[in-house]
Amino acid sequence: MSEARFPITPDGLTRLEAELHQLKTVERPAIIVAIAEARSHGDLSENAEYHAAKEKQGFIEAKILDLESKLSRAHVIDISQIESETIQFGAYVSIVDEDSGVEAVYRIVSDYEADLAKKHISISSPMARALIGKKVSESIEVHTPKGLKYYEVLSISYK
Repeated sequence: MSEARFPITPDGLTRLEAELHQLKTVERPAIIVAIAEARSHGDLSENAEYHAAKEKQGFIEAKILDLESKLSRAHVIDISQIESETIQFGAYVSIVDEDSGVEAVYRIVSDYEADLAKKHISISSPMARALIGKKVSESIEVHTPKGLKYYEVLSISYK
């Protein structure tokens, strides 16, 4: 596992912290109770409930360690403090497909915050990598599974 720091928005940090809190205060205690209940049923070697609960406990503990690692490496970037004419992490970017004329607005976020349904794209995605450092009216070229796509940057904001 890499120890490199990574950028994250304040909202993304809050979501990771909330998930960790949920795992530690709700999920972990619940699985401990489930294991105790399964143990009370007798022979553990043939107790499917016990084995399933122990497996779930392992998953929860691994997830807790993963989240703690991510939180320790997170570098929060407050985009409200950014004033830039170029596209950077956290930017909301409006683009237009130069072939179809279809417009879209994306926000560039960390890998852990990416959610295409919300139009939040990972900073490591081909689209975000092509956008970083660009200005309004500049064109970008993005390699997609369907070939090269060309977009023009319409606007940049740091809401």
